[in-house]
Parts: sequence; structure tokens; C-alpha cells
Amino acid sequence: MAAAPLPVPIPTRRFGRTELAMPVLSLGGMRFQQSWSDLPPDQITAASQDNLRAVLEKARRHGLHHIETARHYGTSERQLGWLLNQVGDPGRILQTKVPPQSDPAAFEADLATSFERLGVARVDLLAIHGINLPEHLEHTLRPGGCLAVARRWQAEGRVGSIGFSTHAPLELIGEAIASDAFDYVNLHWYFIRQANRPAIDLATAHDMGVFVISPTDKGGHLHSPSQRISALCEPLHPIVFNDLFCLSAPGIHTISVGAARPEDLDRHLEAVALLDQARALLPLLLERLEAARRQALGDAWLASWERGLPAWADTPGQINLPVLLWLHSLLEAWDLESYARARYGLLGNGGHWFPGANADALDGAVSEAELRGVLAASPWAERIPAILRQLRERLGGQAVRRLMAE
Repeated sequence: MAAAPLPVPIPTRRFGRTELAMPVLSLGGMRFQQSWSDLPPDQITAASQDNLRAVLEKARRHGLHHIETARHYGTSERQLGWLLNQVGDPGRILQTKVPPQSDPAAFEADLATSFERLGVARVDLLAIHGINLPEHLEHTLRPGGCLAVARRWQAEGRVGSIGFSTHAPLELIGEAIASDAFDYVNLHWYFIRQANRPAIDLATAHDMGVFVISPTDKGGHLHSPSQRISALCEPLHPIVFNDLFCLSAPGIHTISVGAARPEDLDRHLEAVALLDQARALLPLLLERLEAARRQALGDAWLASWERGLPAWADTPGQINLPVLLWLHSLLEAWDLESYARARYGLLGNGGHWFPGANADALDGAVSEAELRGVLAASPWAERIPAILRQLRERLGGQAVRRLMAE
């Protein structure tokens, strides 16, 4: 019998000024936990722990040495804490994330809970989790604020490098990076959402590590891709295409793999095996995807759809027009309905992680005349109300409660 093939070695990249050798795939802790509620220990099942053990063992075997979790990923920290010593890994890089608070003592209490759940005396990476609003950055950077607490823990040897995660607008991400207070950043950037490219360039200029959040799920529900995008990405699976797209881009050091089961790692390992062929594989697929987008939407729309759109806070009913019209484009170009439905449902329910409202209020609390009143600068003012109605008909009717996984 032939010997089983050796695992594909996961390459590493210098993670900015942290100087860590970061694997290009990171094991994200937002899907392998049993519950999004922080359950008491006696409610965590042996089956859930066995599954997580298998995920950790496979990740270690293939070189995914970086594990990242968060204080509010339900049972993730507790379950990891029970297994970190049992599934030993001398190369492990452990990261957790704690949200900023106006009261630094409350932030420190959350941080202490993270360490207690993980059962560790030190983490290699700590992120201030969710700097999404100006006040979050102020709570973090002000004298005696959350960063001061983190720095004290760092001086005591309990924390390695300190970064931040964000869903903020580009301007605020840039302000956080430009503060030069952080060693790395967790942000969104992948094929369907490239607006944060200037933030990556700025992070590179500051020698910061760059970690891409959830490229498979937030990158279009590529775990359950549409037939259209699957055909356009052939011969690659959309997950493999998107991984190659991210990892071949300048400034990206690692991308998150949110594995609920051991087999969820397989597509990402396939991508790593093809990484040295990315320059040959990607151009044809990118051309195909762009041609489909142009055929579906037209050059005029693509050149100007964002022009003159008010911010969600300045729109009647706080309807988030930039996000909704982006979802329209994703639907028309690549039929990303599962993803668009989830995003549509989050609007109005996602708080500062996903602000603004969907189009459900149009023709009710918000009249078409009120909407048109803020669209005077848009070249698509005549079409936008009809587009919103189409989105509501296709995607509406199901609110989505945002989990702390984002």
C-alpha cells in the first residue's frame, strides 16, 4: 500500500513588526464552537469537544499554527482552553480579541475572563475587537483607556503584540492605523469587497501585520456558492479562487479559515498548494468574472452607481443605499443570493457592525418622494426606488441577528 501523501506545508509570512512567522492560513474560532452563548461548562458536549479536537489536530498537522478567537465568540474560548494543552503545538500563535469599552476596568475584566476561559498566562496577539465608531477609537487611545490596559498587560509579559479588528468606514480605519498605536489589523478585503485596499497600503507603510477576516463567508458565502459564480471560477472552486486572490495581493499576510469541521480546511489547503500558480490561474478567471459583471450591469452603472449617494445616517429611515446597491450589483453579476439575503437581513439588526437599515420601510415609513429628496446628486435617482423594491421582494422578510463572529 502506498504511503499517505505528506501534508502540504503552509508557508509563512513576516507579520509586520510583530516579527511573527505567520502562516498564510489562520484557524478562525468563530464556527467550531458549540454555541454563540457562553454556556456553562456542564452544557458543553463531548461530541462538540471531539469535533474541535479533530479540527485542531488537522490544523496542527498542516501547519495552521495561528488560532484566533474572541471574548464574545460564545463557547469558543472555553472549549479551546480545555484542549490547548492536550493538542500541543510548539509553533502555536494564540490570539484573542476583546471589544473596547468606555470603562477601562470593564475592558480589563473582559480581558481577564478571556485568559480564564483559555486557561493561559499569555497570548501572542491581542486585538481591540471592533473599532467601528470614532468613540471606540477614543475609548481605546485616550490616556488610561483600553490600550493603556493592554500595554500594562504587555509590560507584565501577558500579551505579545497588540492590534485591532474593524468593520469601520475606510476613513476611521485609516485614522486608527495612522495613530501608529497598533502592530496589526484584522479587516475585510476579498474579491467582492476591495474598498479597504488603501487601508492595507497604509498598514504596510506602518509595517503592520494584515489579517483578512472571514474571506469565505463574508466574501460571498463561498461555502455554498451560486451556480453562476461556480461556473465563472472553473476549474477552481470559488473558495480556492478567492483565497488565491487574497493571498497573491500585496500586503496580505494571512486569511481566516472559519472551520466548523475538519473537512472545512480542505479547500483552503488546496489553494495553498496552488499558490505558486496564482499568477497563471487568476487572470483568466478575473477577466471572466469582470465580463459577467459588465454584461449584467453595464459600463454606465459600474462607473457611476456610487456617485451622489447619501450616507445611511442622512437618508430617510436610515436606509443604507451604498450597501443595498452593492448587494444589487452582486446579485445581478454573480447571483450571490444567499450572501445578499444574509446581508440584507442584517441591515437594521447589526448595530455598529453593520449599520443602517434595509429597504423594507420604502413605501411605508419612507415615501418615494422622501427618498428622491436625498438623491438629487445621483445619476440613478430614477432607477434606485425600483431597485430597492426588487431587493425587498427578493431578499426581504427575514431579519438576521448579528452574532459577534464578524
